[in-house]
Amino acid sequence: MTFDLEYNSERTLMIIPEYGRHIQKLVNHCVALETKEERNTMAKAIIDVMGNLQPHLRDVPDFKHKLWDQLFIMSDFKLDADAPYEIPSKEELQEKPESLAYPKSASRYRYYGNNIQTMIDVALSWEEGDKKEALIFAIANHMKKCYLNWNKDTVDDAVIFKHLLVLSDNKIDLTETEEALTESKHLLRKRSSQGQKGKTHHKGKTNHKYRKK
Repeated sequence: MTFDLEYNSERTLMIIPEYGRHIQKLVNHCVALETKEERNTMAKAIIDVMGNLQPHLRDVPDFKHKLWDQLFIMSDFKLDADAPYEIPSKEELQEKPESLAYPKSASRYRYYGNNIQTMIDVALSWEEGDKKEALIFAIANHMKKCYLNWNKDTVDDAVIFKHLLVLSDNKIDLTETEEALTESKHLLRKRSSQGQKGKTHHKGKTNHKYRKK
């Protein structure tokens, strides 16, 4: 006795492998039926089987619509049958999506994050005065803290002022100021204390659960 074995490497590729080869064969048979009435009847039966294979999607909106679209896709858009939904076209499926605009980041100083640029723009929109000056120095101190999180060492205020000048398009110039930012050791100490926050040590307490009586 001889057996004709089929190997997957010799079979045609399935268009939607998730449904398996038997569903693909049913779709191919449906396409080959002679009358449209027969194709309509079998197409509805295939849709019911496809739905039973994915019961977790029954509550998903437009679930039936998705199944009908997949049926026509698996037929390589050769199935001539009536559908309760608009039949998709091959060109529509192969159409390339529109390219998305690349999100803008804080220039080349990525360690400051994108929010810094938003904060700088807000500061530039404020009127001149003590509040604006206080906001600018708060931004500069935050930039220094972000820099230390990235560098984990130390940074000179002149570097922060230079970066702030670049990010503000030369509109915020603190390079000649005599005021200093918060010292690095204080920012590093605050960061380490925040890391230890929530950790409590109970001294003098002993677990007596397993003490021998």
